[in-house]
Amino acid sequence: MGQKEKETYRYGTVEEALPNALFRVKFDDTGELSIVYLAGKMRRFRIRVLVGDKVTVVPDPYGGKGRIVKRS
Repeated sequence: MGQKEKETYRYGTVEEALPNALFRVKFDDTGELSIVYLAGKMRRFRIRVLVGDKVTVVPDPYGGKGRIVKRS
């Protein structure tokens, strides 16, 4: 049972909503676009994410998709 690594967060704006709870997010710091998916808790509690929303993303450590964990 190892200690959980500290998650890094990136902040961005939703540019496009895609099927299956996927989104295209433009990050504030670099301006790059990335495809991210909705976290399980956000699906469970039916948190709606719309185009133009500011979101907090946990990027995949291997360079794949990220996970939206908060809508602000």
